[in-house]
Order: sequence, then C-alpha cells, then structure tokens
Amino acid sequence: MEAISRDELEVEVTRLRQQVREGERARGRDAIFDSAVDFAIIVTDPAGVISDWNRGAEYTIGWSAEEMIGSTAERFFTPQDRAVGRIEAEMAIALRDGSAPDERWHLRKDGSKFWASGEMMPLRGDDGSHQGFVKILRDRTGQREAGERLRITEERFRALLEGVETAFAIVEVKFDFDDQPVDYRFIEANQAFERQAGVNLRGRWVSEYAPNLEQFWFDTYGHVAKTGEPATFESYAEAFQRWFDVRAMRVGEPAERQIAIFFNDVTERKRNEEDLHKLNDTLEEQVQERTLELGRLWDASPDLLLVSDRQGFFLKVNPAWHAMLGYSADELIGHHVNEFVVKDDHAKTVDASTLAAKGEQPHLSNRYRHKDGSIRWISWVAASVGEVIYATGRNVTAEKIQADALEQAQEALRQSQKMEAVGQLTGGLAHDFNNILAGISGSLEMMQNRINDGRISEIDRYMAGAQGATKRAAALTHRLLAFSRRQTLAPQPTDISRLVTDMQDLVQRTVGPHIAIKINAGDDTWPILVDPNQLENALLNLCINSRDAMPSGGEIAVEVGNHTFDDKEAFKLDVPPGEYVLMSVTDTGTGMAKGVIDKAFDPFFTTKPIGMGTGLGLSMIYGFVRQSGGQIKIASRPGYGTTISIYLPRHDEQERLEPQASRDTMRPGIQGKTVLVVDDEPLVRMLVLDAVEDLGHTPLEAGDGLQAMDILRSGVDIDLLVTDVGLPNGMNGRQVADAARQLRPGLKILFVTGYAENSVLGGGDLEPGMQIITKPFDMMALSQRIVLMIQD
Repeated sequence: MEAISRDELEVEVTRLRQQVREGERARGRDAIFDSAVDFAIIVTDPAGVISDWNRGAEYTIGWSAEEMIGSTAERFFTPQDRAVGRIEAEMAIALRDGSAPDERWHLRKDGSKFWASGEMMPLRGDDGSHQGFVKILRDRTGQREAGERLRITEERFRALLEGVETAFAIVEVKFDFDDQPVDYRFIEANQAFERQAGVNLRGRWVSEYAPNLEQFWFDTYGHVAKTGEPATFESYAEAFQRWFDVRAMRVGEPAERQIAIFFNDVTERKRNEEDLHKLNDTLEEQVQERTLELGRLWDASPDLLLVSDRQGFFLKVNPAWHAMLGYSADELIGHHVNEFVVKDDHAKTVDASTLAAKGEQPHLSNRYRHKDGSIRWISWVAASVGEVIYATGRNVTAEKIQADALEQAQEALRQSQKMEAVGQLTGGLAHDFNNILAGISGSLEMMQNRINDGRISEIDRYMAGAQGATKRAAALTHRLLAFSRRQTLAPQPTDISRLVTDMQDLVQRTVGPHIAIKINAGDDTWPILVDPNQLENALLNLCINSRDAMPSGGEIAVEVGNHTFDDKEAFKLDVPPGEYVLMSVTDTGTGMAKGVIDKAFDPFFTTKPIGMGTGLGLSMIYGFVRQSGGQIKIASRPGYGTTISIYLPRHDEQERLEPQASRDTMRPGIQGKTVLVVDDEPLVRMLVLDAVEDLGHTPLEAGDGLQAMDILRSGVDIDLLVTDVGLPNGMNGRQVADAARQLRPGLKILFVTGYAENSVLGGGDLEPGMQIITKPFDMMALSQRIVLMIQD
C-alpha cells in the first residue's frame, strides 16, 4: 500500500502551519483553505467543536462547511473508533507530542468508507495559549486498495509455489575477493524443496551440509548471479546422491547477487521429463516484476502451459503449443480445452468445478490432435487457484507407444500361459480318466468272463471295483466343476462358527493325534449363504493339506471372525466392498515359496510325489469360494507355516435347520403313480425308467423337450416330472418345467443335471415342489428322492 510518507506529511504540515499563522495574522484563512483542495483541513476549538472546514474536506468527506461547523468530528469517524474514544485520544496525543499521526478508515457523508492518512496538531496563539486543533487528511483509498491487491497477488503466488511439486528457492551467492563464487545460502524455499532435495537447507550455506559439493554448482550459480544469464541444466550432486533438473535465473538487483532456482529430482527419470511445468504465468501480470521473471520461464518451457477459466476455456497459452501441436495462441484462446482432444474411448476431460471444490491436483493423460492431423499423447497436471485453472502438459507419446507395445507383449505371454494351462489341464484329465476307464472297462470285461465261465460268485469284487472307479470319476468331474465355478450348489443360511466347531472331532480324527487342533470361533459371527457340505469339504481338505505339511507334527489353528472391507481394501482383495466372514486355517508346517503360491490354485498342480495327489484339492476350494461370491488368499513363507484365508459375504438371514428324512420315509409307501422321465441319453433314461418301475409306478419317457410337451398336453395323469436340464432341439429342462407348470400347476419336478446349469435354473432357490439331483447319482439315492417327492 502506498501511504503518504512521513517527510511529505511534515513538509505539508509545516507549510500549512505557516500559512495558518500567516493567515491568522492576515485574516486570510479562506484563501488558504480554498487552495488546498487535495487535503481535508478541519479546524476545531479546544473542545473539538469544528470551527473551519475547507473545500478539500467537502470534496473528500462530503459534508459542506455549513453542515459541519459547530459539530464534532464524530461524523466522519467510524463507530469502532468512536466507541474506543479515538477522537479524544488524538487530541491528547497532539497536545502531548505536538502532533498525532492518523492513518485509518473514515466515513463519508454517503456512508462509504475511505482510507485517509494525515495528522492532528494543536493551534496556539502568539502567547503560546492553546486555541484549538487543526486536522489534515488525505484520501489514500486507491493506494491502499492497490497495495491490498498486491498483497493478495503475492499470497496467491506463495500458495502456488507451496502447492507445486517443483522445488523453488531464493539463493544468495557468496563471492571471494577475486569475485569468484565460493558458497551459496538458501534464503527462501518452498515445501517441495525439502522433498526434492531430501534435506531442509532453509537459511543455511550449502557448504555446511555438503563441504565437498562439486565446483560446477558454484560456478553455474555464480555466473547466473553475476551476468543475469539464466541457466537450464541437468546435473548429478554427489553430496545429495541425486540427479536434478535445474532452472536458475537472477532476481532482485544485480548487486544483491541473488538467484531463483527451480528444480526437480529426476534420478529415476533423468532423460524422460523436464519438470518446469509448475511455473507459469499464474498471476496474469499482477505480480509486476516477478511476473516478468516467470514470463521468461513461460516462454522457454518445452511443456504445454495454459491458464483457463473454471469452465475449461483457454485464457492464455505458452509458445510450446505451437511447437508441440502446431496451434497459435489466437487459434486456442476462447476455445474449450476439450475441443482438441481426440474423441474416442481414451479421451478424458478435466472437470474444473470439481477440481476447485475438492482442491485436488489430478494427473491424467489424453490424446490431442496436432494441427497436421497426427496424434500426441499429453500427460496433464492441473490445479485450481481462485477463479482460474493452471495446467501443465507433457508430451508422453513415446512412452505411450512403448507401454502399448509392452502391453501387447504381455497379452501374448498371457495367451501362451493360458494355452500351457489348458494343456496341463487336459493332460491331467486324460491321465486320471484313462486310469479310471481302465479300471471300469477291465472290471466289466472280467465280470463278463466270469459269467461266461459260470463263476458267478467271483464277480462281486469286480463290480465293487467298477463302482469305485465310477465314484472316483464323479469326484473328479465334481472337482473340475468346482474349479470352473460351475458346479451345482445348494446354498443355505449357515452359522459358520457352529459348522467349524461341530467338525473339530472329525478334523482331529482325520489329521491324527500328532497334530493339535485349535478352534477360535466366536458366538457373534455373521451368517453366510453357502453350501454347507462344500464348506465342510473345503475345511477338511485344508486341514489335510496342513497335516501333510507337518510330517513331524505341529498345530492347526482354525479361526472365524467378522471383517468389513472399505473400497480400498476390497479393491486389493478383488471383492465388492462390504461385510464378510473370515475362516482361516493356519499351520506350523514347511510353508510355500512364492512360485508355489502363484500356482497353488491351478488344476492338477501338486508338490506331492506322483500318485500321492491329483492337484485338484485347492483348485476345487478356489472354485467353490469364488462361485459363492467370496475370495481365498494364501500367506506363507518357507519354514514359517501357511495361512489360507477364505472370505465369504455376510447374509441377512439366520440358519434354517431342515428336518432330516427318517428311514421309514425312504421306503415306498405309495404306488401306482405316473412319472414322466425326460432325458436325451437312452442309457440314463432306461435306468431311471427301471427305477420308477421297481418302485411300483408307471413310467412315461421322452427323448427331448418337444416329445415331453406332447405328453404333457395329453390327458394322461402325471404325478412327477423327472427331466434332465440339458436337452437338445431348442428346449432345455427348465423351459420344459415352466411350460409343464403352466399346463399343470403344482406339478412336482425333479431336475437331473450332469453339468452345471445353474444359470438355466435361475441361479437361486428352486420354486416349491422342485428339487435337483446331480449326475452321476447313486440309484438308491434317486429312488429315495422319487419316493419322498411323491409322498410329500
């Protein structure tokens, strides 16, 4: 703020005093008052009552002499000053010291305020008697407002420097008697300085921290300080053990030997970017001399610099726009920044209002079109200050091309790995199924030989062998479906704490007495929606794996608890945010290396010797957990044991205990019913038809959905529909069931599935009167299911 100087005021007051005294003697005060129109001159008696009021006072304050003579100065003092007795204090100071300086806000007649600087002094007669006071004021509102604007501008400039990532400092260079640079001191530095340099040097000479600093730094900064020639360079500082990208220029008077430096730590990206983009013409020529210095950086920067309004329209751009994209300033000013973005899936825009509201400084990249039609990738950094947006863009086209090439190479590698995994999967399947088929076909052949020889009593062991091989094949397909997350599950609300506790004895018997089992399951665990049988199998398999990792004994700890994941935690775990229940199994075994952990869930991957494991245990558990909406993670180190954690989403309902069927209900009590069997596999259809006949019921058969619909539309009574889910000729089992329910409401339906048609079944609970059984099934289990459904 520009205020009236003390010397100027004293000269003016002396002149006016002299004129007043001469005027009193000459009785010519009116002429004096009328000539001083740039000053408000108010004369009062000793009590402060106004006796004279010049034209300058009328111009400055607004009241005329007729309105003010006879009143006090309270009218043009602010209420705050009146409340603290400012008028009386000024008069007392003037009497005591000979004058009372006055610089504050005053009031005009129209109620507006103006900033005035001046002085009150006592008036004395020739005999020295106190005859009153004279107060002289000068309107300095314009100067004060200009000073306030400059202060705000400097604060904005300081905020910008403190907010940017580029380090900034004002440096004083020290020279010896031969005018050679020997040291330099950091007078000022922003917050980024310490982050970039790794040390706080504010107020210190660099030799105090780095006595062996290379002479290059002294010579370069000394040359800038002496000649005023700016310097831009990259250099390594051994004392800091960092590479720096530096811009240095002289500031202030040449004799002060001070320079401003801007630098970035470019150790990891020495030749990939220059980071002078934080320094642009952010203050729109309001910082006067400092703006000129920044303007030189603005013009020299190789990066795109821009100033836009909060809606994103260009206000100012630097010459790099023409060098990098071919556009002149006239072609950009007034246009929106997104007009030059390539409109495709890669395009991103800056929401200036959101940036201003959140105070963020986002980093983003998008594609800009060169004036010649070619494309450039530009990486942006933006920040909002007041009503404008400052942004810096760097050409990263080369980096993006390299990244795209790398991504394509990685995609090719992923495809190769997928094919390798498929090969491993099919090879494992072929190996296991060939063993199973050899057992089944061999057993059937031996049974045929014994029957031909009349040795019927010897076929039981071959039949048992064939049935056992069949069950192994069913278990293998079940595990494969679990891995692929396409098995048929029967989820129900489950108390996982009770499930784990109830299994403790079974787990203990399975792993043996040399393994200690510890269960930590609280009573407040949330319910989950899961297939409890599959969860029991998962827990048992994990404990068996832990047992195998502790051949000399050890401890298995099973823990159950509640966990809530926020967005960040859920992203790391690859699950939706929310509430989950954790079941973890921890052992004190040999542990796993990272390479083993990475492949642990792959099908047929095992570290056990040949014949000791199929490699489907963990893959089955993984598929079951993911199909149930959860996640499974492994934490392990060789020699320190393993923890496998299963996270399953919380369910709203509590566990429902279903009544178990008694042996009596398994026996056929009702006969003579009609059962429609629909299956496109003749052998399976024949077996089901025979089972229906053995139960005393009448079977009807259809090979596909169209044949089944002909029977359902007939007048024949049907008590139960048994249908395969996967049917040919355009109509699956679910569609047959829905059409049957339309024709025959309430018809009981038993679905048979050999794959995983959960999507066909709706993926949720079946409707009342519908059940499902999975192939391959035990014929006794099928018969019992038919009996229960007919009797129900």
